[in-house]
Amino acid sequence: MDLDFLSSLVVPNESKVVLVVMDGVGGLAGPSGHTSLESARTPNLDALALAGICGFHDPVGTGITPGSGPAHIGLFGYDPIKRLIGRGVLDTAGTPFEFASGDLASRLNFATLAADGTISDRRAGRISDEEGLRVVQKLAARIKEIDGVEVLLQHVKEYRAAAIFRGAKLSGKLCDSDPQQVGKKPLSVVPIEDGEEARRAAELANEFIEQAQKVLADEPRANFLMMRGFDVYDPLPDFCKLYDWRAAAVATYPMYKGVARLAGMKVIEAGQQSMEDELALVEKIWDEHDFIFLHIKKTDSMGEDGNFAGKVEVIEHFDSLVPRLVALKPDVLCLTGDHSTPCALKSHSWHPVPLCIVAANARRDACESFGETAFLTGGLGRVNSTDVLPLLLAHAGRLRKYGA
Repeated sequence: MDLDFLSSLVVPNESKVVLVVMDGVGGLAGPSGHTSLESARTPNLDALALAGICGFHDPVGTGITPGSGPAHIGLFGYDPIKRLIGRGVLDTAGTPFEFASGDLASRLNFATLAADGTISDRRAGRISDEEGLRVVQKLAARIKEIDGVEVLLQHVKEYRAAAIFRGAKLSGKLCDSDPQQVGKKPLSVVPIEDGEEARRAAELANEFIEQAQKVLADEPRANFLMMRGFDVYDPLPDFCKLYDWRAAAVATYPMYKGVARLAGMKVIEAGQQSMEDELALVEKIWDEHDFIFLHIKKTDSMGEDGNFAGKVEVIEHFDSLVPRLVALKPDVLCLTGDHSTPCALKSHSWHPVPLCIVAANARRDACESFGETAFLTGGLGRVNSTDVLPLLLAHAGRLRKYGA
């Protein structure tokens, strides 16, 4: 939907909306013939399914497997195809780093390079936050500028960091240097479009990798780095101004904070590590905000690990905390995921994502449990992810009638 058109219909009021994104929550049947959602004991989620209207959303389009960035962009109402944002910008935006117009950002993965020049560990043994920060500081002290372009470095989390190139007109149309497999040699960064801006950006990236390898040569694990997700900083249209509400995000991982911050939401920075910490923050900021985005990460982590029992456990853990959300009495409570991550595939997938909206004015359907099979009969049917936000605004009484 056209953002300006939707914004023109907005009516401010005092309603409260909560969007809960259980990352990768959708799945496929496991050994018992049921998905993780269906195998989990979820009396509180089941009660919400009974009280609300249910169905599915497609994050990008039918049959398209989405990355986490576009999957969230769609849920926030932006076109995930037209507004694709590179992982370098997303990850960096989830940190305290302050972008300037025209900055080119790339995600960095510290890695272990074997003696034969191949990658032996794409994550450098999953080094700790402390070690990752130390290595970033080591690089930043030695590499400050390349060919007249300022090089800024930002630690993100554990083995992940970001490199930002500032002071030249550059293109983000570059390939990754990560071969995506161990035992392979790292790739050179090359342009994926013609033009001087892409050519120079590729040269800068390759020179940075070469210099970094020399600086990191004595590191036992993080002796190399790979660059991914190049993009030039370009913020999204302001989510708060478009819909005239006070929006906030509560998430543990930088990338999800990043996409929320790029949309103009207030990101709550408070060292939250557990779901209990996240719920406590939602309770703390409740009175000051009209829209709260709550991100639950570990459903996706378990799916990517292929840990069916672990995913069930995470879902049950979240279900035990649902009464705390209900007790806040949001006018609209939406529970969904950004994409499906079936344990059987150990990766994101194209399968539609369960969606449930609970509101006093929701048209209830026949769903009595929170799960994929039950939601096949749901009243929402199957919608695009970009339809979710208009539905939340409508159920919150925040959209006026269109036309006479």
